[in-house]
Amino acid sequence: NSKWPFLNFRCYFHIYSLYRSVSTQKRTCPLLSVQPIRGLVDEKFQFVVTNLPPDQKVTLHSLHQSDDKDFWEAFGHYVSDEHGSVTGFKHESLGGTYEGTEPMGLLWSMRPIPGSRHGLRLRKRDIVRPMEVCISVYSGHLSQGFSQQTPLATSVTERWYVAPGVKRVNIREKEIRGTLFLPPGSGPYPGVLDLWGAGGGLVEYRSALLASHGFASMALEYLAPEDLRLEDTDASYFEKAYQILKNHPMVKKDHLAVVGLCLGSAITLSMVSYSKVIKPQCCVCISGSHLMPVDKSLSEFFEEMKNHADKLCVNENNQVIHKNLFLSLPCQSAKVDVGRIKCPLLLVNGDDDQILPAVESAEDMAMMMEKSGNRHLLEILTYPDAGHLIEPPYSPHFRATNFKLECTKERIVMLWGGQTKPHAYAQEDAWKKILAFLWQHLSAPVTSF
Repeated sequence: NSKWPFLNFRCYFHIYSLYRSVSTQKRTCPLLSVQPIRGLVDEKFQFVVTNLPPDQKVTLHSLHQSDDKDFWEAFGHYVSDEHGSVTGFKHESLGGTYEGTEPMGLLWSMRPIPGSRHGLRLRKRDIVRPMEVCISVYSGHLSQGFSQQTPLATSVTERWYVAPGVKRVNIREKEIRGTLFLPPGSGPYPGVLDLWGAGGGLVEYRSALLASHGFASMALEYLAPEDLRLEDTDASYFEKAYQILKNHPMVKKDHLAVVGLCLGSAITLSMVSYSKVIKPQCCVCISGSHLMPVDKSLSEFFEEMKNHADKLCVNENNQVIHKNLFLSLPCQSAKVDVGRIKCPLLLVNGDDDQILPAVESAEDMAMMMEKSGNRHLLEILTYPDAGHLIEPPYSPHFRATNFKLECTKERIVMLWGGQTKPHAYAQEDAWKKILAFLWQHLSAPVTSF
């Protein structure tokens, strides 16, 4: 019997030790915080990992399933500090898909997961739903096999293109096809006509984001929209769209801008130079050129491109370099006369644009406007090592993706250009300056230029 008290003590001690072990594990379980949990896509988030052992190697990993059902990921390698923490805005990623103190690298360096389809591009198609990104922290420096590992902690953040209260209005009138986004409140608001490039379709996410920043923005579909032939899409189509935006009761009719990317920029330059209807207070052209005069129907324009398709070059990776086509065109006499422009114009270009000679065009446009006396209206932003697709901030960079050439209907791999980190910087900086430019000229009293 004398042994029982000793056995009881050992039993109690064992139970107590187990309790202490479980309690300690709970207290030291790694914690991951991502703030804000919900925000606009152009808003930075910050992540903090705590309760790690000091000097522990960990991997921060982001995972997103696109609207096309493809999975995208990014990851960075970190080492916890003496307090057992990793903080995105303070600590450097030592490797992975991005390096340096770059918390948003978990977005802009995203790429398709191994085994994905070739030549993918990540674009938001359903803007009324957020882009959900699962962020996890793993033990060790991993570069693959994340789905086979158990994360130490996980958090999900929502990235929205539409702020609360933004209204989405379908435009189906006078053969015009588009979507108008209206900011919260009673209005009226300054208006933006938003033109995307030759990829076609109704691309809404930039317009939705512009509305989230206070602009009534109309995304226009102009490449073979429903019930309209490409042969019918000419200057009058864009003039009708501009008038619809201008006459909307929630839009300030004398505070309008046009924003274009690629072909949308060429259309913007042509319309603002020659149209008697489209007279905006300012315009923004992203990765565009005045060597693409759109003075006829788009069908005729693409037929002209088809006639020079033999000028397209292909690199060693079988990627099409579109830029050479325009550099070889005998179109000096046909280029847009930008000397006629009467409103402030912002050009946004990457110097590694492989689609259009945007930088060369900007230089020539500056000389043309200098001769015409309107050079003071021109502002040029040129970003080193940035490519063609300068999109809203933190969008992943795509150096080359699948693309369908409208002029030949051929499916190719298009080389857009750019290097990931410089391109990410260009997108973030350009967006801030585009918004500032629009507010500067659309909130000021109306001036006759």
